[in-house]
Amino acid sequence: MTGLTIGVVARQAGVAASALRYYEKAGLLPPPARASKRRRYDPQILGRIRIILLARDAGFTVRETRTFLSGFPLGATPAVRWQSMAKQKLVELDALMKRVAEMKSLLEASFQCECRRLEDCERWIAAKTPGRSDSNSTNLSAAKDPLQRLRAKR
Repeated sequence: MTGLTIGVVARQAGVAASALRYYEKAGLLPPPARASKRRRYDPQILGRIRIILLARDAGFTVRETRTFLSGFPLGATPAVRWQSMAKQKLVELDALMKRVAEMKSLLEASFQCECRRLEDCERWIAAKTPGRSDSNSTNLSAAKDPLQRLRAKR
């Protein structure tokens, strides 16, 4: 029987053979023909693998990639599929980028205090936490400290 072995396909695609078996199990690759219980792939499988890797590199999950490959109506073009899924992924990325910016701001600006002990910082932060009814709490939405801004959002 002709066809490419899993090792040849793996080398040509730049992935491990175990990745090909995983993609098959996950429903991303169709089960290949077998000869003497060994997988034999049609050379065109390399295009499918490259699409899978493109989707992975764009941040799509295995489930999302499976939807791209086989979860659309029969007449949906690849471009329509990609644009539909990319629209949602871009919303997710915008939220992630916002979260990363908040994290970066916290890491860069927090704990620049002069407290000698962690307990002193704990008391200071507790006094600044939204929802406190004592007179020492401040209006956190107007504060310039990133820690206060983040706590105010929650």
